[in-house]
Amino acid sequence: MADVLLFAEDDAQERFVGTLVRRIARECEVPADLRVRSTHGGYGSVLKELARFTRACGQGSETMPDVVVVAVDANCRGINERREQVQHHAGQILRDRLVLAVADPHVERWFLVDGAAFRVVLGRGCDAPDQKCEKDRYKQLLIRAVQGAGVEPLLGGIEYAEDLVEQMDLGRAAGADDALGGFIEALQDKFNLMKR
Repeated sequence: MADVLLFAEDDAQERFVGTLVRRIARECEVPADLRVRSTHGGYGSVLKELARFTRACGQGSETMPDVVVVAVDANCRGINERREQVQHHAGQILRDRLVLAVADPHVERWFLVDGAAFRVVLGRGCDAPDQKCEKDRYKQLLIRAVQGAGVEPLLGGIEYAEDLVEQMDLGRAAGADDALGGFIEALQDKFNLMKR
């Protein structure tokens, strides 16, 4: 069984990326145990917790997982900058186990990239959003898309993460968002290597 550890900066990341990890593991036929290490406090808290975990692994007080997934938003800083910062905090000890899910600019965009999945889950499709960098833009687009389907989003729409991910055509979603596509491919590669 693959031991997968997820560091996520918020509930939206945990729900969406966590479900995606489980789905990809299942499709790759790799039994996986997903544990969540951090889900609140934003990007800075994820980096601090990741650095603490890295030190603990180096000291032998934590067991090294098979895969470490770090799910964060680029927040208009760019994927490369976020990737470098996360890799720095993961250090050499976790680098070969690391898979990054850096949503560009925010994870709520990923909820909207497959309008057909949105239609199956909520009864009405949505348009794939453009890629602009504005604070809370995609949170608002997600809320409006859910409301447009005649549903009141109690948690801003993130309550549909699990269902959306399960219905998503991963190829279509990957084609609609390069960052999402990169994460899907990297995780598939990691799981497929574990089967050898």
